[in-house]
Amino acid sequence: MERVWITGYRSYELGVYGAQDPKLKVIKYLLDHTLRRYVDDGLRWVITGGQLGVEQWALETALAIKADIGLPKAAMMLPFADFGQKWNEENQGHLAALKSQADFSASVTSATYQSWRQLQAYQQFMLGHTDGAILIYDTEQEGKPKYDYDIITKYQETRPYPLELIDFYTLQDAANEYEESQRPDQWDE
Repeated sequence: MERVWITGYRSYELGVYGAQDPKLKVIKYLLDHTLRRYVDDGLRWVITGGQLGVEQWALETALAIKADIGLPKAAMMLPFADFGQKWNEENQGHLAALKSQADFSASVTSATYQSWRQLQAYQQFMLGHTDGAILIYDTEQEGKPKYDYDIITKYQETRPYPLELIDFYTLQDAANEYEESQRPDQWDE
């Protein structure tokens, strides 16, 4: 898999409010390990949107890994031209900064937001330009990612399209691993 679509919950759906939130550290820890595993298997591009939450965190993580080992490249695809314009100034600034750091950034449609059809066009674009997806989503806890999960599973009915689903059990395992990794090694004393 050379190109992967990463998406998932928005920050408010996970109750993450700020860069110092312990939940964010765990999510980025898990994203880092997951993406490094994919890079070892041939990943060249992380392609994601600009939504607040998993999409922006995935882009930040991909850029950090790229700074460390040279891959993967990171692309931010936005569903329409004025994406994020209704956000507060801080969130707009963060989106602009990420766009400028990405290896590639564009809008799927050049028009400003007009209808939900643009979001469907975005999903079709992502499916057509990636080899598989990583989705931080738990089917037992619906949220915005349900729309992406549904379109991916429908797409899988007619084509091979790998999906790595990261649910709350996986996140809890990652939290336990992260906590363990932060403890001083008892054998070093």
